[in-house]
Amino acid sequence: MHALAFSPLFFQAAMAARNMGVLAAVHAAKDTGLVPAEVAARASVTLYAARVLLEGCLAIQLVALEGGRYRLTPAGELWLFDEMTKVNANFVQDICYAGALHLEESLRTGLPAGLKVFGEWPTIYEGLTQLPPAAQQSWFDFDHFYSDGAFPIAFPKVFAARPERLLDVGGNTGKWALHCLANDPAVEVTVLDHPGQLAQLQANAVVAGLTAHLRTVPMNLLDHALAFPTGFDVVWMSQFLDCFGEPDIAQLLQRGIAALAPGGRLCVMEAFWDRQPNDVAELCLQGTSLYFSCMANGTSRMYHSQDFLELIAGAGLTLVSDEKIGLSHTLLTCVI
Repeated sequence: MHALAFSPLFFQAAMAARNMGVLAAVHAAKDTGLVPAEVAARASVTLYAARVLLEGCLAIQLVALEGGRYRLTPAGELWLFDEMTKVNANFVQDICYAGALHLEESLRTGLPAGLKVFGEWPTIYEGLTQLPPAAQQSWFDFDHFYSDGAFPIAFPKVFAARPERLLDVGGNTGKWALHCLANDPAVEVTVLDHPGQLAQLQANAVVAGLTAHLRTVPMNLLDHALAFPTGFDVVWMSQFLDCFGEPDIAQLLQRGIAALAPGGRLCVMEAFWDRQPNDVAELCLQGTSLYFSCMANGTSRMYHSQDFLELIAGAGLTLVSDEKIGLSHTLLTCVI
């Protein structure tokens, strides 16, 4: 319990040791190890800083101390080099850390109280393109890390019936839309999202040379009085619905249903915490729920799969396929 009590300080020590080159210095001398004065010299930090950070990292087992010399542990190597660990750590540091102080307020009010450390937006999505550059980069790195690998696996399943028109609801900066356009030049893709994200999508599409069959519609997706465009063979919602509370998900599904052409399909891709391959992945998703509470909107979370299955049935949709996609995702395909 004392480790938990001091965990915010140990996290900051680990981030500082990584960013200031202390752990890299220890790693570079992995055969011999280093004394604190040698670490200080190699990392160009004071002896005081080297000692404090090394002792902090010793407490959380990122380094080991043998004969007065520090060596990097396997956990320290993961902290330095594992991509998923770096993405998660940067996201927590740059997006969540300062605002997490307001988690209890968020849970009492149903509002993202921590978001005020960045700006006065109702949710983080309106402010994404206005975040400080490092925070914005960490947010998009986190978002893309947990979706990009699933897109090539989902694409042939979604496009097996050769849809002519696809509506990407909450398409963000266009990773899925551009993947579809690059792999099926005949499809027309319409993306709904906030204007800032769509501006970035348009810029990305220009660079990729994929503007011909791309349409964008700026929209406040939480204004349920606004109807989606209609006549689509596929309505696609990827890692989108988990950004909302259940009442909003129910409304968004109804608007998605209304956008379908006869015979169309509504496809939902999500990472459900109860369908993860290991405890680490489950922990990451449960931690992400806390981000949603204090920073994103105060109402959403990473869901248990049963919650979504009940929401889909409640919307009057029939589930025709429930498939595992990659390591972490599930693709739910529904019809009216």
